[in-house]
Amino acid sequence: MDLKNFRFDTDADGIATLTWDMPDRSMNVITQEVMGELDQAIDRVAGDEAIKGCVITSGKDTFSGGADLTMLEGFGGLFAQKANAEGYEAAMEFFFTATRSLSQLYRKMETCGKPFAAAINGVCLGGAFEMVLACHYRVMSDNEKARVGLPEVKVGLFPGAGGTQRVARLMQTGDALQMLFKGEQLKPQQAKQMNLVHELAPAGDLVAKAKAWIAGGGKGVAPWDEKGFRAPSGRVYSPAGMMVWPAANAIYRRETQDNYPAVRAVLQTVYEGLQLPMDLALQVESRWFAKILRSKEARAMIRTLFVSMGELNKGARRPKDIAPFKPTKVGVLGAGFMGASIAYVTALAGMQVALIDKDQESADKGKQLSHKLMTSQINRGRAKTADRDALLERIEATPDYNKLAGCELVIEAVFEDRDVKAAVTKQAETVLGKDAIFASNTSTLPITSLAENSQRPEQFIGIHFFSPVERMNLVEVIVGEQTGDKALAAALDFVRAIRKTPIVVNDSRGFFANRCVLNYVREGHLMLIEGVPAAMIENLARQAGMPVGPLSLNDEIAIDLAWKIVQAAKKDLGPQAIDPEQEALLDALLNKHGRQGRKNGKGFYDYPEKGQKKLWPGLADLQSAKLDPDSIDWKDIKDRLLFTQSLEAAKTVEDHVIVDPREADVGSILGFGFAPFTGGVLSLIDGMGVANFVARAKELQAKYGERFAPCKLLIDMAAKGETFYGRFGAKQKAA
Repeated sequence: MDLKNFRFDTDADGIATLTWDMPDRSMNVITQEVMGELDQAIDRVAGDEAIKGCVITSGKDTFSGGADLTMLEGFGGLFAQKANAEGYEAAMEFFFTATRSLSQLYRKMETCGKPFAAAINGVCLGGAFEMVLACHYRVMSDNEKARVGLPEVKVGLFPGAGGTQRVARLMQTGDALQMLFKGEQLKPQQAKQMNLVHELAPAGDLVAKAKAWIAGGGKGVAPWDEKGFRAPSGRVYSPAGMMVWPAANAIYRRETQDNYPAVRAVLQTVYEGLQLPMDLALQVESRWFAKILRSKEARAMIRTLFVSMGELNKGARRPKDIAPFKPTKVGVLGAGFMGASIAYVTALAGMQVALIDKDQESADKGKQLSHKLMTSQINRGRAKTADRDALLERIEATPDYNKLAGCELVIEAVFEDRDVKAAVTKQAETVLGKDAIFASNTSTLPITSLAENSQRPEQFIGIHFFSPVERMNLVEVIVGEQTGDKALAAALDFVRAIRKTPIVVNDSRGFFANRCVLNYVREGHLMLIEGVPAAMIENLARQAGMPVGPLSLNDEIAIDLAWKIVQAAKKDLGPQAIDPEQEALLDALLNKHGRQGRKNGKGFYDYPEKGQKKLWPGLADLQSAKLDPDSIDWKDIKDRLLFTQSLEAAKTVEDHVIVDPREADVGSILGFGFAPFTGGVLSLIDGMGVANFVARAKELQAKYGERFAPCKLLIDMAAKGETFYGRFGAKQKAA
């Protein structure tokens, strides 16, 4: 055998160990080369009478993250080449054969006649978990960090190497569908309770336990290949089966709004597969997988949520030739909710934090948030009391600015007021060393203007977190006119150190994310003013793919903050910069009715202490007109809510705020949940075709106003037949 990614050894008892340990990667991934080597190993085990069976394990700290999705992307390119050269039918035959090769390889292992056992250390996801599901016995580490799962739906795919069929034969159908729909990672005890693994053991005992099973007479036959096998939920067409499928279909539609073909394919594949023998079931799965892999949703989601996000996380936009920035102490100015949350994620990453506020009481209150968040983790079994104590020890809450001495980075997170920010900037700089980086967490105020209060504007940068900081994975890094490469590199290194995804944007009012999402909120306001029923606005927003409706989102942001943003824009840019009808609506809600949003239990929704939130009945009284719901074009509503965001995103490219389409797409999904199935705000445009998008925008412009007018860049791109990734892709390579 010619093995580079595996080691193959046989012990005195005739039990082989296949150790997966790719030499040039920190984590094992499934590639064409890995598949070829696994094929050789299977042949060796099956063909050597002296070998009783084989244990598959990993030589790294974790098992594998699954398949290299760039390999699957490559199949799409080969399909196009084949179609041009040999025609569509030949291309489809090639594509189907290529994309089912992994499924066939696992089935070969499962039916080769020799027992295979998996020793699962650490994380084992996706195609790698499908590999171990094809093994006849599975021993998993009881380490609290170990996880197994099939997360493919999160990038627009579904498990296509046997995962849907094996999972559906190991557990009750409803539970299997729920697992496949959600794509969540399972802890060891969960995996065992769900019958996905047979045994848990300490990491050091995994291989020995797996070998013991083989030595004890473990059979090389999967349960579904045994005569008389019955699925846990019985036949699909049975009274019990008919209790599952109508409910599963309803859950699918409720959770996806029919926007995710991969999730629908899971439903179809399991439904069809459970009625067939395993080999035919796997063929059904493979046909659906080939179809989904070629879908525009899968292509967009793989590009944005796997390829682009991976590149950004690895520092695609980081300036070259600048030494890594590894801060050991970070200052946070302002111990309010945002500042306290920033202190928490920073300390969680192992850094010392000086949390500063106006007095000791305010600073201590900010630190208390870290205690609360860590206690929640302890209660969920995700942390220990010692972890909380160590984290709190790393945070020093104080009103004393002298405690900033030694900080390599300071993040200002005080009230959104220029004068307050100017005062704390100047006070902090009297203590900081000459090489320290100063960052502002402002959400709307231009970094260039804030840097005017700094003695070293080249070391001043924006690091904009999203709320709640501990859960939101996106951070906007904002480059001011005088920000230097050293500050940019430091900010990106810090964001990566706290395990979040950075996007780099150039300075402007509202930067990127808020420019887009505030348009979404405004459109909801204007629809309400037009007379569209509030429930219709909210429900159609979710059907369009947004996680929450614009009215609900405004409640989360806070209505008083939306009011302040409108007033600040009016003050700085003039009355023509705002919509007077929107201003009047916010004025009525906030100043006449005292409705601030979720924070005071009253906004567009009412928030009772017990029970679910409900739309405030008084909204109807704020509508001067009321439209008949049956007369409203629901497609217009959905398009307005998405187009207003994508149109603004295109303007940010035209304004050179965004210079890399990867950042707009990743930022829109991670930052404000923009319809993930589209691939993001710019991928929506590219996916429609810029000319088609512009034509539809002009239709909306004619019906609803100039805010839907496509910018000059879009019109130019439409005329030239360009796309954002085609026109600006060169910047990705140069970055």
